[in-house]
Amino acid sequence: MVYIKALHIIFVVTWFAGLFYMPRLLIYNREAQDKPEPARSILQEQLIIMMKRLWYGITVPSAILTLIFGLATMVKSGWHKLLFQPEGNWLLLKLIFVLFLYIYFIIEHRMFLQQTKGIFKQSSQQLRIWNEIATIFLIAIVMLVVVKQNMSVVWGLTGLILFIIVLMSAIRVYKLLRKK
Repeated sequence: MVYIKALHIIFVVTWFAGLFYMPRLLIYNREAQDKPEPARSILQEQLIIMMKRLWYGITVPSAILTLIFGLATMVKSGWHKLLFQPEGNWLLLKLIFVLFLYIYFIIEHRMFLQQTKGIFKQSSQQLRIWNEIATIFLIAIVMLVVVKQNMSVVWGLTGLILFIIVLMSAIRVYKLLRKK
Protein backbone atom coordinates (compact mmCIF):
# COMPACT_ATOMS: atom_id res chain seq x y z
CA MET A 1 0.00 0.00 0.00
CA VAL A 2 2.73 2.49 0.90
CA TYR A 3 4.42 1.85 -2.47
CA ILE A 4 1.22 2.69 -4.33
CA LYS A 5 0.82 5.87 -2.29
CA ALA A 6 4.49 6.78 -2.91
CA LEU A 7 4.04 6.26 -6.66
CA HIS A 8 0.91 8.42 -6.57
CA ILE A 9 2.85 11.25 -4.92
CA ILE A 10 5.78 10.89 -7.34
CA PHE A 11 3.49 11.14 -10.37
CA VAL A 12 1.59 14.08 -8.84
CA VAL A 13 4.93 15.89 -8.58
CA THR A 14 5.95 15.09 -12.16
CA TRP A 15 2.48 16.00 -13.44
CA PHE A 16 2.65 19.36 -11.70
CA ALA A 17 6.14 19.90 -13.12
CA GLY A 18 4.59 19.64 -16.57
CA LEU A 19 1.59 21.78 -15.62
CA PHE A 20 3.92 24.49 -14.30
CA TYR A 21 6.42 24.44 -17.16
CA MET A 22 4.07 24.11 -20.16
CA PRO A 23 2.50 27.57 -19.70
CA ARG A 24 6.00 29.06 -19.55
CA LEU A 25 6.77 27.45 -22.91
CA LEU A 26 3.41 28.68 -24.25
CA ILE A 27 4.34 32.21 -23.10
CA TYR A 28 7.76 32.03 -24.77
CA ASN A 29 6.22 30.65 -27.96
CA ARG A 30 3.61 33.42 -27.97
CA GLU A 31 6.29 36.07 -27.43
CA ALA A 32 8.45 34.54 -30.17
CA GLN A 33 5.55 35.36 -32.51
CA ASP A 34 6.50 39.05 -32.16
CA LYS A 35 10.16 38.48 -33.16
CA PRO A 36 11.41 39.24 -36.68
CA GLU A 37 12.38 36.40 -39.00
CA PRO A 38 14.49 34.24 -38.90
CA ALA A 39 14.51 34.41 -35.08
CA ARG A 40 10.76 33.76 -34.92
CA SER A 41 10.92 30.51 -36.89
CA ILE A 42 14.02 29.25 -35.11
CA LEU A 43 12.61 29.96 -31.65
CA GLN A 44 9.17 28.56 -32.38
CA GLU A 45 10.55 25.40 -33.97
CA GLN A 46 12.68 24.71 -30.89
CA LEU A 47 9.89 25.62 -28.45
CA ILE A 48 7.40 23.30 -30.16
CA ILE A 49 9.90 20.42 -29.90
CA MET A 50 10.32 21.19 -26.19
CA MET A 51 6.55 21.44 -25.66
CA LYS A 52 5.86 18.11 -27.38
CA ARG A 53 8.54 16.31 -25.38
CA LEU A 54 7.33 17.80 -22.11
CA TRP A 55 3.65 17.17 -22.79
CA TYR A 56 3.78 13.70 -24.29
CA GLY A 57 6.86 12.45 -22.45
CA ILE A 58 6.12 13.69 -18.93
CA THR A 59 2.85 15.54 -18.40
CA VAL A 60 0.29 13.22 -20.03
CA PRO A 61 1.80 9.96 -18.70
CA SER A 62 2.08 11.53 -15.23
CA ALA A 63 -1.57 12.65 -15.30
CA ILE A 64 -2.68 9.13 -16.21
CA LEU A 65 -0.48 7.45 -13.60
CA THR A 66 -1.55 10.00 -10.96
CA LEU A 67 -5.16 9.03 -11.58
CA ILE A 68 -4.45 5.28 -11.53
CA PHE A 69 -2.34 5.32 -8.36
CA GLY A 70 -4.64 7.87 -6.70
CA LEU A 71 -7.70 5.70 -7.22
CA ALA A 72 -5.75 2.63 -6.08
CA THR A 73 -4.64 4.48 -2.92
CA MET A 74 -8.19 5.60 -2.20
CA VAL A 75 -9.65 2.10 -2.59
CA LYS A 76 -6.83 0.26 -0.79
CA SER A 77 -7.01 2.72 2.12
CA GLY A 78 -10.78 2.41 2.34
CA TRP A 79 -11.14 6.16 1.88
CA HIS A 80 -13.87 5.64 -0.71
CA LYS A 81 -16.09 4.47 2.17
CA LEU A 82 -15.57 7.82 3.92
CA LEU A 83 -16.34 9.89 0.84
CA PHE A 84 -19.89 10.86 1.81
CA GLN A 85 -19.41 10.69 5.59
CA PRO A 86 -18.76 13.86 7.62
CA GLU A 87 -15.18 12.78 8.36
CA GLY A 88 -14.60 12.37 4.62
CA ASN A 89 -15.61 15.90 3.63
CA TRP A 90 -11.95 16.79 3.13
CA LEU A 91 -11.60 13.96 0.60
CA LEU A 92 -14.75 14.93 -1.28
CA LEU A 93 -13.56 18.53 -1.49
CA LYS A 94 -10.09 17.38 -2.55
CA LEU A 95 -11.59 15.24 -5.33
CA ILE A 96 -13.62 18.22 -6.54
CA PHE A 97 -10.40 20.26 -6.78
CA VAL A 98 -8.72 17.32 -8.56
CA LEU A 99 -11.60 17.19 -11.06
CA PHE A 100 -11.10 20.91 -11.77
CA LEU A 101 -7.37 20.27 -12.08
CA TYR A 102 -8.02 17.68 -14.79
CA ILE A 103 -10.27 20.19 -16.56
CA TYR A 104 -7.41 22.71 -16.32
CA PHE A 105 -5.10 20.02 -17.77
CA ILE A 106 -7.46 19.41 -20.73
CA ILE A 107 -7.74 23.14 -21.45
CA GLU A 108 -3.95 23.46 -21.30
CA HIS A 109 -3.73 20.58 -23.77
CA ARG A 110 -6.00 22.48 -26.16
CA MET A 111 -3.82 25.60 -25.83
CA PHE A 112 -0.74 23.50 -26.58
CA LEU A 113 -2.37 21.97 -29.68
CA GLN A 114 -3.48 25.41 -30.93
CA GLN A 115 0.01 26.83 -30.61
CA THR A 116 1.58 23.86 -32.42
CA LYS A 117 -0.75 24.79 -35.32
CA GLY A 118 0.29 28.44 -35.18
CA ILE A 119 -2.93 29.63 -33.52
CA PHE A 120 -2.35 32.14 -30.70
CA LYS A 121 -5.62 32.99 -28.95
CA GLN A 122 -4.15 34.13 -25.62
CA SER A 123 -1.81 37.02 -24.94
CA SER A 124 1.37 36.40 -22.97
CA GLN A 125 -0.27 38.20 -20.02
CA GLN A 126 -3.29 35.86 -20.13
CA LEU A 127 -0.92 32.90 -20.25
CA ARG A 128 0.97 34.25 -17.22
CA ILE A 129 -2.29 34.31 -15.27
CA TRP A 130 -3.10 30.81 -16.56
CA ASN A 131 0.30 29.66 -15.32
CA GLU A 132 -0.64 30.52 -11.73
CA ILE A 133 -3.91 28.59 -11.64
CA ALA A 134 -2.04 25.30 -11.16
CA THR A 135 -0.39 26.84 -8.07
CA ILE A 136 -3.82 27.59 -6.61
CA PHE A 137 -4.91 23.98 -7.18
CA LEU A 138 -1.69 22.67 -5.67
CA ILE A 139 -2.09 24.70 -2.49
CA ALA A 140 -5.77 23.81 -2.08
CA ILE A 141 -5.20 20.08 -2.62
CA VAL A 142 -2.11 19.81 -0.40
CA MET A 143 -3.78 21.74 2.41
CA LEU A 144 -6.82 19.46 2.26
CA VAL A 145 -4.71 16.30 2.30
CA VAL A 146 -2.44 17.42 5.13
CA VAL A 147 -4.87 19.29 7.36
CA LYS A 148 -7.98 17.15 6.63
CA GLN A 149 -10.73 17.65 9.24
CA ASN A 150 -8.71 20.16 11.27
CA MET A 151 -9.32 22.92 8.72
CA SER A 152 -12.41 25.08 8.82
CA VAL A 153 -13.98 25.40 5.38
CA VAL A 154 -14.55 29.11 5.97
CA TRP A 155 -10.95 29.78 7.02
CA GLY A 156 -9.60 27.51 4.30
CA LEU A 157 -11.55 29.32 1.57
CA THR A 158 -10.67 32.70 3.08
CA GLY A 159 -6.99 31.79 3.01
CA LEU A 160 -7.25 30.53 -0.56
CA ILE A 161 -9.02 33.70 -1.71
CA LEU A 162 -6.41 35.88 0.02
CA PHE A 163 -3.66 33.86 -1.65
CA ILE A 164 -5.33 34.35 -5.05
CA ILE A 165 -5.53 38.11 -4.45
CA VAL A 166 -1.84 38.27 -3.52
CA LEU A 167 -0.89 36.13 -6.53
CA MET A 168 -2.89 38.22 -9.00
CA SER A 169 -1.46 41.42 -7.47
CA ALA A 170 2.05 40.04 -7.95
CA ILE A 171 1.27 39.32 -11.61
CA ARG A 172 0.02 42.89 -12.05
CA VAL A 173 3.15 44.34 -10.39
CA TYR A 174 5.36 42.13 -12.59
CA LYS A 175 3.53 43.40 -15.69
CA LEU A 176 4.12 47.01 -14.63
CA LEU A 177 7.80 46.34 -13.95
CA ARG A 178 8.20 44.64 -17.32
CA LYS A 179 6.75 47.64 -19.12
CA LYS A 180 9.31 50.01 -17.54
